[in-house]
Amino acid sequence: MDLRPVMVSRWILASCLLAAGLVGPGAQAGTDAPYDIVDVEKTLAFGYGAIIDRHLERTNAAGVALEAMRGLSHLDPAVTVTRLDNKVLLSVDDRQAGEYSAPAESEVEAWAHLTMAVAIDARALSPAIKEASGDQVLQAVFDATLAKLDRFSRYAAPKDAADHRASRDGISGIGLNVEMERDTARVIEVIAATPAQEAGVAIGDRITRIGGESLTGLDNDSLAHRLSGPVDSEIGLTIRPQDGQERALILRRKLILPSTVTTVAHDGVAAFKVSGFNQRTALSLTNELEAARAKLGADLKGVVLDLRGNPGGLLEQAVEIADLFITSGPIVSTKGRHPLASRSYQAQAGDIGEDLPLVVLVDGKTASAAEILAGALQDAGRAVVIGTNSYGKGTVQTVIHLPNDGEMTLTWSRFLTPSGYALHELGVLPTLCTADERSRPDRLIASVIDSPPPAIASLNLARWRAAPLNDAELRLRLRATCPCAKQGELALDMSLAEKLLNDRPTYARALALSAPPTAASTATTKPNSAQAGLSAQAPR
Repeated sequence: MDLRPVMVSRWILASCLLAAGLVGPGAQAGTDAPYDIVDVEKTLAFGYGAIIDRHLERTNAAGVALEAMRGLSHLDPAVTVTRLDNKVLLSVDDRQAGEYSAPAESEVEAWAHLTMAVAIDARALSPAIKEASGDQVLQAVFDATLAKLDRFSRYAAPKDAADHRASRDGISGIGLNVEMERDTARVIEVIAATPAQEAGVAIGDRITRIGGESLTGLDNDSLAHRLSGPVDSEIGLTIRPQDGQERALILRRKLILPSTVTTVAHDGVAAFKVSGFNQRTALSLTNELEAARAKLGADLKGVVLDLRGNPGGLLEQAVEIADLFITSGPIVSTKGRHPLASRSYQAQAGDIGEDLPLVVLVDGKTASAAEILAGALQDAGRAVVIGTNSYGKGTVQTVIHLPNDGEMTLTWSRFLTPSGYALHELGVLPTLCTADERSRPDRLIASVIDSPPPAIASLNLARWRAAPLNDAELRLRLRATCPCAKQGELALDMSLAEKLLNDRPTYARALALSAPPTAASTATTKPNSAQAGLSAQAPR
């Protein structure tokens, strides 16, 4: 589908607005907007087309645009837009101020054009809308139409979109966060493993010159611009430490990505805290896991993946991490309307974590890609999940880069775990639930040992996996099995994980309780020197 709108000049646009049957002076007065109305309309048309083409639920141009126009009330509550038969009506303070002919239901560019007409006319009638920038108008209309579709689709204006891209894909820089104070820039953060840290720059140091030029008159935005530049380009800084003389540095910019993986090893257990999923998360975890194996060798008893508080991120990164631990079989599948929205991901053998006992920690803030990872490892019979119900965000979003450099994040598919259940409004159910604040590791471990088959945990998981997607009431009741609103102590989850990994027979039994029957009968955990004696009890 060609989403590009027909480009029109301002005078043609004004004449079209008058021809549309506009009542009042807005069409002519509105063309003095303090933003490029052609560019705004182009972004509207592109965005409308993307929603119609890609969103999980089917919609049309008329429905998208009408909700968008109603978003003008976010800028001024006195402004309302309604539809009456084949007319679109603009009202201010409940008095009709404009009337427009409604285009055909599927005419994307015509509805974008009409949205622009209504926005321009509203400027002449509303001081609040007259003062709004093009970005503010786009934010209001896109927020309104996307909110009507679902709670995860959203719009980001150009500045916010640039920040989002940086968190996903990285940004060229030297690894400093700074802020202007008088005529110098104070260092407030030094990111690990970046040129700035390697050069010895510390928090509290001050930058007095960039490229030999003073910082007098700069604000934070212009300072950021001065520090930015292409990857591998050089930048000269003059640094004044808190307790020393100024020194000159030449640093070479590189791609900076926030760190999302941290490691703590204790009593033979390597615990990896994964805070999100950006372009380097899977590689970072692989490197950390290799380092832990090299350091601990045969003393490595197992691994904990701590996904508590992880809001998600890039789907492919979660898939890569699941593949580190799963020998073969499905990881996740997605289903949507768009041909590219339906995919399945499979594990391949030969990765570094396939032979290690594994525990995954989740809580009510474990969401999206983090839930995909937890659900895949649980369903594959590769991990015991500990904690409370995860968030239950069972949809996948695709990011659309808009002509104004903003972004639209659209829900375009649902994902299913390997056993086939949808995580939407349900989440992942831990095998060992720590929602009860009275729970203690020894009591929970005893429940695994003492539970006669079929164990309660297995029965709960079976009900969980069988819950129909359209039975909202049942899914809500099931979430009460291990409510995320009543979380136990954070230390309890980790303590239980460590005790489980140090009790191999009980770990194997908990693992057998976790997986669906098909996975429990086929899952394998390759024995290594760190697992001697485990394979006999592990499901095979």
